[in-house]
Amino acid sequence: MAISWPLVVSVLLSISSLVTSASNSDSVHEAFVQCLLDNSHPSHPISEAIFTPQSPSYATVLQSYIRNLRFNETYTPKPFLILTALHQSHIQAAIICAKKGNIQMKIRSGGHDYDGLSYVATVPFFVLDMFNLRSIDIDTETETVWVQSGAILGELYYRISELSKTHGFPAGVCPTVGVGGHFTGGGYGNMMRKYGLTVDNIVDAYVIDVNGRIHDRKSMGEDLFWAIRGGGAASFGVVLAYKIKLVHVPEIVTVFRVEKTLEDNATDIVDQWQHVASKLPKELFVRLVIDVVNSSTRTGGSTVRVSFISLFLGDSKTLVSIMNENLPLLGLSQSDCIETSWIRSVLFWTNITIDSPTDVLLNRTPSLSYLKRKSDYVKQPIPKTALEGIWEKMIELQPAQMIFNPYGGRMAEIESTATPFPHRAGNLWKIQYSANWNQGGAETAQRYIGLTRKLHRYMTPFVSKNPREAFLNYRDIDLGVNHNDRGSYLEGRVYGIKYFKGNFNRLVHIKTKVDPTNFFRNEQSIPTLPH
Repeated sequence: MAISWPLVVSVLLSISSLVTSASNSDSVHEAFVQCLLDNSHPSHPISEAIFTPQSPSYATVLQSYIRNLRFNETYTPKPFLILTALHQSHIQAAIICAKKGNIQMKIRSGGHDYDGLSYVATVPFFVLDMFNLRSIDIDTETETVWVQSGAILGELYYRISELSKTHGFPAGVCPTVGVGGHFTGGGYGNMMRKYGLTVDNIVDAYVIDVNGRIHDRKSMGEDLFWAIRGGGAASFGVVLAYKIKLVHVPEIVTVFRVEKTLEDNATDIVDQWQHVASKLPKELFVRLVIDVVNSSTRTGGSTVRVSFISLFLGDSKTLVSIMNENLPLLGLSQSDCIETSWIRSVLFWTNITIDSPTDVLLNRTPSLSYLKRKSDYVKQPIPKTALEGIWEKMIELQPAQMIFNPYGGRMAEIESTATPFPHRAGNLWKIQYSANWNQGGAETAQRYIGLTRKLHRYMTPFVSKNPREAFLNYRDIDLGVNHNDRGSYLEGRVYGIKYFKGNFNRLVHIKTKVDPTNFFRNEQSIPTLPH
């Protein structure tokens, strides 16, 4: 058989190119490690914070804060290095050295980025892991807290409860979520109708900029301080810590969870909920979770279940009175309600037995699954006949589910430009689309992601338009990807307008000012202005 020498030469050149490329990347990585060591402060050696694939603990460190198993597959791109910063000087060294080598840096606090953007990339990258920086310094006199980005919400809540029965903080209901990403993306919880979002209760911060300098609110200026409260700080710098103001909670709060199915008049109850949930007293938050369950009575064997889950900053007698006046179809009774402390209401909302020891909130290891999330905002009630169509679609697309989080109250009072988070007055509720599964592999993932996308598509007539708004902390790569090259601004605008609406332009101007070379970047970061 004749040998095709051009083909042989082509193959050899390709192999040579791959070897050269691998060799070049190895030398870049070695130079990066050496740079880190050279910039290490003698009193805070950096060597023990460096993990490479050759380190025995590398896999453990990487996987410890992967909260979506979709990004823990053998084919998931892995960082060439993880830096588990033990001191602020380690962050400064990481920035200086990564900038020098033009290396992509991903910043991970708790690892709850739904689409893995804090620890996955398609280019060579390293992870700056913040989990060691978790100090919480509470000043009960001024009712403020300095909390580092690597702390989790459960730790923050527990430390507050150790010192006070009448203070809390309006952040998320999942205790293993990291403070860093949650706060800076406009994180919310079940007190948002009373006190707004995390970002509405931040009064100062320590930020390390692109030159490795540390700033507080005064030295960073009000523009950057505005941007990191809802605009995603990973586009602007590394937040070391936030100073937050505590909020007041009564010694006794009330919670309930009431479930209904289509056979229990669920459609009429949901219809009533959607007309009143955003108008209830600020102290009352009633979440609605909609999923599909087995039915012994319905044709096809499936029915829709609606679960009403509530926190009321008050006693059960008052709550029952409010509910029966505003949402009588639910038929809430005293026996449905549990009076408890605010800290124990956190357990209830996390599906932890309410009388468990509260130090369970210090546990950093959640139960994990493969998952996909999406979001929407609703500005008009959905016609009752349309609700029935939604139920049919959900039965078809199970196990995709929806969670409705009511707005109104304090959320409607804060200006849409007060922080980068723009979704304020005019929103009745926010939707979270959710699918979880327990089997690995790309094919399975695509199937479940597809179900979520179909449900999201079906909801198009009932949600916000021009733009179809989305919530930054429900990270959704379907909204657009930034390749961070010459088309960066136009690519960033696609998802940026959905996340930030009119605030996107201000974020771009601030980004261009504080990080003109776009060092702090990811697949959905704020772009700089085009040159």
